[in-house]
Amino acid sequence: MRSEMRSDWILDVLADLRSFAMSNDLPVLAEQLDDTAIIALAEIAALEERSSDRVHGNETETRTDIGGVGASGHA
Repeated sequence: MRSEMRSDWILDVLADLRSFAMSNDLPVLAEQLDDTAIIALAEIAALEERSSDRVHGNETETRTDIGGVGASGHA
C-alpha cells in the first residue's frame, strides 16, 4: 500500500532509537520506544483502514474519543 510505504520509515527510526538506547544503558527509554512503536503500528493500521474505507465508498466515522463523551451524549 502506498501509505504503508510512507509510514515504514518511522518504525525504522524508532527501532534505531531503541537500539541506541539499549547500547547506551538506557533500558527505560528502550522500553518506552517499544511502546511507542506499538502505538505507531496501531495508528498506521487505523489510518490505512480509514483510507481503504474511503476508497471503497464507506466514509462512516469510526474514530472514538477515549475518555470523552460517547455517541449517546453521556459522559
